[in-house]
Amino acid sequence: MTDAPSARGAEIGRRIGVGLMYGLFKPRVLGAWRVPASGPVILAVNHSHNIDGPMVMGVAPRPTHFLIKKEAFVGPLDPFLLGIGQVKVDRTTADRTAITQALAVLKNGGVLGIFPEGTRGEGDFASLRAGLAYFAVRGGAPIVPVAVLGSTERRGRLTKALPPLRIRVDVVFGDPFQAGDGSGRRTRKALDEATVRIQGRLGAHLENARRLTGR
Repeated sequence: MTDAPSARGAEIGRRIGVGLMYGLFKPRVLGAWRVPASGPVILAVNHSHNIDGPMVMGVAPRPTHFLIKKEAFVGPLDPFLLGIGQVKVDRTTADRTAITQALAVLKNGGVLGIFPEGTRGEGDFASLRAGLAYFAVRGGAPIVPVAVLGSTERRGRLTKALPPLRIRVDVVFGDPFQAGDGSGRRTRKALDEATVRIQGRLGAHLENARRLTGR
């Protein structure tokens, strides 16, 4: 039996995220109250910059276990990320360990963070992988769309990999919704249909977030 990622570790990660993100940048958080206060939840986050994950970890109202590609677990980051309850994923295969850990997070009533586009890109939810639908349907968890805006507008002068210090980054949480059709089906067809539903909801949330923030 694969152990669930540490809930206590995720809480420590959240506190670190709060200190770093509010210390380095100026997050503006909208709609955090929409995240259910208890029970399993999936945060579906657009992904255009490498600070998006830490930013959401720092501003979300609950500790979050993110699915993170195994390539990020290098050197001292490996024990650190595992210690703060994050889930290492091998994207080249059906990573059974990662799947079991992610489902354990939901079964324990925790928050699972997913970048549904699978990799860093335009951050527009245009290309979704089926994994988000699988976890939402199998774990019976509502999805809360999250838009991170402003992290790619300008590059930092000191460190090109980071946005400029004290730049404003908007994080907009949307209304929770169920991905499934209520039938409980987990067939390929049901998951494909759920993915289409999810893409529509995430795309609409991103449009609304841009309108709301003027970005």
